[in-house]
Amino acid sequence: MKEYDVIAIGTGSAMNVLDGMIQRSPDLKAAVIDKDEPGGICLTRGCIPSKILLYPAELVREIERAGTFGIDVAIRNVDFGKVMKRMRTLIDGDINSIRQGLSESPNIDYYHAVAEFVDRYTLKVREETIRSKMILLSIGSKPIIPPIKGLNEVGYKTSDTILYETTLPESIAIVGGGYIAAEYGHFLSAMGSKVTIIGRNPQFLPQEEPEVSALAKRELSKHMTILTNHEVMTAQNEPGGKSLLAVDHKTGEKTTITAKEIMIASGRGPTTDILHPDKGGIKTDEKGWVLVDEFLETSLPNVWAFGDAHGKYLFKHVGNYESRIVFYNAVLSRRIPVDYHAVPHAVFTYPEVAAVGLRENEAIEKYGSEGTLIGFQRYQDTAKGEAMAVKDYFVKVILEKNGLRILGAHIIGPSASVLIQEIINLMYTPEQSARPLLDAMHIHPALSEVVDRAFQSLMTPEQYHHEMEHMGHGENQ
Repeated sequence: MKEYDVIAIGTGSAMNVLDGMIQRSPDLKAAVIDKDEPGGICLTRGCIPSKILLYPAELVREIERAGTFGIDVAIRNVDFGKVMKRMRTLIDGDINSIRQGLSESPNIDYYHAVAEFVDRYTLKVREETIRSKMILLSIGSKPIIPPIKGLNEVGYKTSDTILYETTLPESIAIVGGGYIAAEYGHFLSAMGSKVTIIGRNPQFLPQEEPEVSALAKRELSKHMTILTNHEVMTAQNEPGGKSLLAVDHKTGEKTTITAKEIMIASGRGPTTDILHPDKGGIKTDEKGWVLVDEFLETSLPNVWAFGDAHGKYLFKHVGNYESRIVFYNAVLSRRIPVDYHAVPHAVFTYPEVAAVGLRENEAIEKYGSEGTLIGFQRYQDTAKGEAMAVKDYFVKVILEKNGLRILGAHIIGPSASVLIQEIINLMYTPEQSARPLLDAMHIHPALSEVVDRAFQSLMTPEQYHHEMEHMGHGENQ
């Protein structure tokens, strides 16, 4: 049996902890195990390759708007194969670099294999048994495949497998109505595919504010078909491709969607079924996510789980943040709890969507209508937004009336993921107050003015909804 100072399962955010440990202890001996290509999900089949693909899609949509500004331009061809090859070249280069680094490190024994617990602090990898009193579980997640009758026989893509496609499907049906479905629907439709999105939730992008989701659905529906509140029941092969039978939850009406390909984008689930953490004395919840305390320690002392492993927030930036918390607690012996009060995210569609913190209903539930303020500003009512000829996109901010503490923010429109960072940073100050933003100069005429003016136009929730109805920004637009 091999003994290590630390065992890391997963080569994503766990490497942040391990790098810090090696810098502190040059003689440290570590085992690094990953059943997949090294680099973690974000690099190998998640946020990085998808964003490499989404940028050309954004260019397509931008070029299509050029006529608005008197520019006569046409897209002659979109080379899907070249777009995919560029992504694969960039990603494979990074993967190979990480693999080389792991393989050549004098501190690391790198196992490209499946690991499973056989006892407390003890793992089996290939035919070897290895052990350590410190274990880092950064084990990632996998696509959830819904129980659709006939789906396995018909065949389908996932966000993992579609990254290896070289030929654009003429048409594709995407099962799911969340971030992954929205982003790949945007990408594939911009490349030239006929896209149908089928979501089971009544709201498209259910994690977002209803008015953000409604506007995103309206704009994206210009390029694809989006069905909400539909449950896909069966899949079968047809002479013209593959068909899905979906039932409307509200009316019971059945709809048949036929496409050349099917993609499943209905969320991600745990990978603990192959790890068998229960054999190591590590508890999981009913879905299989690893249970952790507020310090990210599992039920087995000095075994830590972060990133996707515990299923709380499946974002790479959260995994990186959590890796710092694990380093403080596991390596520096501090007791610093995780703080999720301002977890941001973005959806890189066209329009772009970004959000952080509480939604309006959550804020009102916590502070009441009388203790909550809403700020709102449309892009088009700023000089830069007018110059860009954008319509209906907006910034919505949510504050606690007492002290103007920022509770949340929601943006839909160009550069949403960039604009929201100004708000996120203030949410990580001790007071979390909007006052620095209110007092600061904002460049005129720059797009950041839309954020400034949202904070300058605070109103009660009742006044906000009256304003939204007046401007035609109702939830069912």
